[in-house]
Amino acid sequence: MADTAGFNTLDKQYPFQLRDYGLLHSDCYINGSWVPSVSGKRFTVEDPGSLRLWTSCPDCVPEDVDRAVQTTYTAFQSYSKFTPRKRAQLLAEWHRLILAARDDLAKILVYETGKPLHEAYGEIDYGLTFSWWFSGEADRIQGVTASSSTQDRRVVTIKQPIGVAVALVPWNFPIALVMRKVSAALAAGCTMVVKPSPETPVTALVLANLASRAGFPPGAFNVLTTSLENTPAVSKALCIHPLVKKVTFTGSSRVGKIISGLCSENLKKSTLELGGNCPFIVFEDANLDLAVEQLMALKWRHAGQACVAANRVFVQRGIYDKLVCRVVQKTKNLVVGHGMDPKTTLGPVTVARSLDKVEEIVRDAIAKGAQLALGSGRRLEFVDGSLNKGYYVAPSILINMNDEMLMSAEETFGPVLGIYPFDSEEEVTRRANNTPSGLASYVFTENVSRLWRMLENLETGMIGLNAGNNSAAEAPFGGIKESGWGKESGKDVAVDEFLISKTGTLTLTGHY
Repeated sequence: MADTAGFNTLDKQYPFQLRDYGLLHSDCYINGSWVPSVSGKRFTVEDPGSLRLWTSCPDCVPEDVDRAVQTTYTAFQSYSKFTPRKRAQLLAEWHRLILAARDDLAKILVYETGKPLHEAYGEIDYGLTFSWWFSGEADRIQGVTASSSTQDRRVVTIKQPIGVAVALVPWNFPIALVMRKVSAALAAGCTMVVKPSPETPVTALVLANLASRAGFPPGAFNVLTTSLENTPAVSKALCIHPLVKKVTFTGSSRVGKIISGLCSENLKKSTLELGGNCPFIVFEDANLDLAVEQLMALKWRHAGQACVAANRVFVQRGIYDKLVCRVVQKTKNLVVGHGMDPKTTLGPVTVARSLDKVEEIVRDAIAKGAQLALGSGRRLEFVDGSLNKGYYVAPSILINMNDEMLMSAEETFGPVLGIYPFDSEEEVTRRANNTPSGLASYVFTENVSRLWRMLENLETGMIGLNAGNNSAAEAPFGGIKESGWGKESGKDVAVDEFLISKTGTLTLTGHY
């Protein structure tokens, strides 16, 4: 039976069927209760594939922030004293409940983001690697002892949770990124307030619901929803609240600089995973089958809306035409449609501004000498024979790109691919590094020495070496330069982002 507590008139009928309607609530989750905003206002959630408004959530304002943070702080006082083993057990149970709700979560995710159902399942499975990984890491938070230079001294360090943390989460991978941030915080003994994107608030609320079912205490995982209009003010209030000790943000470099400035006012610890302008480099000696396979998955996943997606594809001149031909032929097989259609392999973009960005990039490239090898770079009037009622654009491929084009300087975040010719290793290394961003890069070559040189010379925090996926729970995730600082996931480093270290120095007395 559906649990309708807190639902308003927009929530009476959903465009999907769930096994457990009790997962769905349309209010903020604060201290174990479903509550509205003090503003009394709500904003709607839209299906990018049909533009149907299918639910609504509270439009929080800065006045809502203190209640959320205060209850999270109260929860921290007790939760931070839980043993690491107890925290690990709670994370393991959360993992189990999310896995059991996988089918329902996938449907909700499709109607929030527009991504195809098989990609929604993939995101949930990826997110589950973090709850699994950090349930193990909770037990491995350890201090150290150090040999003192003074005979009667002993030195030890201990690690403790930093306090209340805030997660500001984007819309492109709302389940995976909530799980990556929350799992690390809870493993460390921190409690957290999550502010999801206004496009994708429902999945965060479901995850908080499941965390309570798993046994986490009220207030350990609070969720504040807000509209696009109120997002800056609510985010600022969260960042500057005196009880918040750590902020983790994933989003654009522009907003990341604002978050950094707000945190710096009180020397607040932050982790920033910001935008990318990722080069994908294919040398003449590369395994082309592997390179094309990896490029297809990396570029077209979620219609190109990933910070680690291939943004600039550099192909050595001797194989340029051959690779372009293969990529064009494979891309022609993509089927554009609604994410719930089993035939769909490329869904809509999530927000209308992504359509505007794609059209701007294509116009700019063509004006500066590029040619379209596939697609039009414009939004579609018809999808699957029907009048377009969503944010759809067919995949487009631009060839003969150069470094003066807009795509060379800005993150694309849409289903348009630009392919650039190059001649030498030295040239492509210089061009790949010619960007303020430094998130990820990818290199394909059978020359092991070249792979090692590129690993050392490319100015990004993650480098795929004959691989198009750098992200895994066991590997540190994060960039350099204007792509941010700090690491998420990985051994030790991710949990350390939510810990403080204390040094104890003991003087021995007496004889020994």
